[in-house]
Amino acid sequence: MELRQLRYFVAIVDHGSLSRAALVLHVAQPALTQQLRQLEDELGVQLLHRSAQGVLSTDAGKVFYQHALAILKQVADAQAAVVQSAERPSGSVTLGLPHSISGALALPLLSAIRERYPEITLQLTEELTGNLAEQLRAGRVNLAVLLDDGQLGGFATTPLVEEELRYICRADAPLAQRASVTLREALDTTLILPGAQHGVRPRIESTARAAGLQVRDVIEINSIAILKSAILAGMGATLLPVAPLLAEVERGAMRALPIFDPAIARTVVLCNSRNIPLTNAATAVSRLVAQVAHDLCASGAWIGARPL
Repeated sequence: MELRQLRYFVAIVDHGSLSRAALVLHVAQPALTQQLRQLEDELGVQLLHRSAQGVLSTDAGKVFYQHALAILKQVADAQAAVVQSAERPSGSVTLGLPHSISGALALPLLSAIRERYPEITLQLTEELTGNLAEQLRAGRVNLAVLLDDGQLGGFATTPLVEEELRYICRADAPLAQRASVTLREALDTTLILPGAQHGVRPRIESTARAAGLQVRDVIEINSIAILKSAILAGMGATLLPVAPLLAEVERGAMRALPIFDPAIARTVVLCNSRNIPLTNAATAVSRLVAQVAHDLCASGAWIGARPL
């Protein structure tokens, strides 16, 4: 198996046809077809379905595509690590952010990267925490901001902040005029929460169990945009950090109430693989993520968070 075969295969999948991939790669189509056939023969499986309309990945092809992307990224990172300067890092770095973190961290970090390291291209990907952890293990992202659920032993971790969850409801909801609510009061209402694969949900469940409470009346929504719409439609409230709903809170459409007896907080950490070395650029981004997170807490811009 050769790296060029991986590049050819990824290009074919990305462009949806052999002819378009051949044009982009500047490779004759018969040669591209031959390399693909050799790759399939070596693997012993069919990777693509061919038709007059183009190509589609088989189930085996979809799995192999993800591995091919990870391998090609690690090769590119290895090449960059050799030529990069520690004093003036450059290259591409992929950072994964959970949906509930990106609202607080993404734009300040992009601005800081452009100012401090203009030769670094920062690629941000927004995913559920479970998906980000898998991408980090596979090498498809260099760094990921994750929630410390006690299952991060396979990663090198840098604590960033401890972030409190609040009871966030529509401005005219029954509890909206309260200064704060107990966890029991919050759980007695209809809650709109992410599914169990989302990092914040296990934290809510474990805190409730420890207090002898149960999470019962739940509408599960994994999309922040749809969750916002559901709250504004009066379908329920949520238990989340303020950051992803900050715009609605600031304009008065929603209220964000502190929770007590007990409070709920989560630990946010920056992770990288223990097995895949960081490039100079990724190391620089790692340091900058920690600095930006600290500055956001110090200025009060990251509401409900304190630096670790």
